[in-house]
Amino acid sequence: MKWFSQILATVLVALPGAALGQSVVTYHNSPDRSGHYIVPGLTLSAAPKMHRDASFNATVSGNVYAQPLYWQAPGESTGILIVATESNLVYALNATTGAVVWQTKLAPPAPLSALSCGNIDPEGVTGTPVIDPATGTLYLGAMTLIGGQARQKIYALSASTGKRRAHWPLDVETAMQARKAPFESTIQGERSALQFFKGKLYVNYGGRYGDCGQYHGTVIEVTPPMAPSAAPSITGSWQTRSPGGGIWAQGGVATDGTGLFATTGNTFSPSTWEDGEAVVRLFPGLARPKPKDYFAPSNWLTLDNEDRDLGGTEALPFTVPTDAGGTAQRVLALGKDGNAYLLNGANLGGIGHPLQVLQVSNSVIITEPAIYNAKANTLIAFTNYNGSQPNCSGNNLTMLRVTADTSSPLSIAWCGDLNGGGSPIITTTDGTHSPIAWVVGADGDNKLYGFNALTGKTLFTSPLSMTGVHHMGTLIAANRHLYIAADGRIYAFAF
Repeated sequence: MKWFSQILATVLVALPGAALGQSVVTYHNSPDRSGHYIVPGLTLSAAPKMHRDASFNATVSGNVYAQPLYWQAPGESTGILIVATESNLVYALNATTGAVVWQTKLAPPAPLSALSCGNIDPEGVTGTPVIDPATGTLYLGAMTLIGGQARQKIYALSASTGKRRAHWPLDVETAMQARKAPFESTIQGERSALQFFKGKLYVNYGGRYGDCGQYHGTVIEVTPPMAPSAAPSITGSWQTRSPGGGIWAQGGVATDGTGLFATTGNTFSPSTWEDGEAVVRLFPGLARPKPKDYFAPSNWLTLDNEDRDLGGTEALPFTVPTDAGGTAQRVLALGKDGNAYLLNGANLGGIGHPLQVLQVSNSVIITEPAIYNAKANTLIAFTNYNGSQPNCSGNNLTMLRVTADTSSPLSIAWCGDLNGGGSPIITTTDGTHSPIAWVVGADGDNKLYGFNALTGKTLFTSPLSMTGVHHMGTLIAANRHLYIAADGRIYAFAF
């Protein structure tokens, strides 16, 4: 498993001994979206001593849905938090004090009145950006309003200075029209994290709140220019055959190092299955997948008709230990129908062939899970709004246990009381020891919670109720802190 440090969009937690030199360059700290951070010194006994860091003071202009990033450029002794807002302002903040290091203004955001539907006003940067560590380039998607026209754009900035790279931004609608692929910015929403994989940038799109228009779930592959005089181009695209099928997940597409996993939502009344309610494994170039590279539940049409998207969270690739001492490839998808779908990573199974389906929630699941690889099994944490079985009720953080067992590999390990529900992360001191699940009670009491990831015991509940935290808000751990971004400000906690 890969370790990066991730930064929270509005919460900052100072952790003595955390890996100072680790940058958080992508959503959930890893291309596989594991949400696992190594924080030396943050032990089970240290967690109850967590408190807000009064020496950190950071404010930004605009609402924040995207997870922050943390960038420590080669040769620099201190790092910066990068926060992008719906006002199309991008900030680099001193990660210790919160002072502004640089600020970049993109094109104006689009007001809701310029869009066909939606619930964000104005709309600018919603999905989490990504940094290419090799070049120090920050990529981000933004909804813009230029000349009275709403346009989805992709920008490239220097992560160290905020200066725009030459020949950017890329106008997605114009580039897709050149490929003769349907794409209309006023109905295509982009709330998912960007992914940088094998030198290519991957950006995905769903619809907008309200499901207006004949949008398509879309993944595009963008190749950055190799020469200073060249411009970026779309070198691959995949879209659902039926309208609808939006890709809504905060984490966008996850990768196991070989393929890219996307999940789609409800399509609009097709007579046959046309890529909706699916886990789809794509490869660079984005050619249409074979049956072993996609999965859809056998009741996909019912899910379509009831708007119970499988694509509320991204599918997570991971491994589980086997009795023979090896590992088995697995993929987990969590649906708005409250089910967990466990799939064979080597063969996703086509339509209706999961390894196991288990109801793990009595309501929709729409925030991202986090993964911890224990010695004998794999644990996966997610927030649950209305309880699950067995013995879980009300809002809680639920931990699933996955084993290599062939008969019943998926079960509920524990659940812990929670008021609200953001996307959790998991910290350990060295990749194994003192696993702690951290989560913000977003859209509830907006407090920071910490749980023993093995037992579910509550280790910490902050007395502070933060303001302006959205359910899409995701914590990160970096620079001896935990961070999360909220509307207009970033919060910091220390132990």
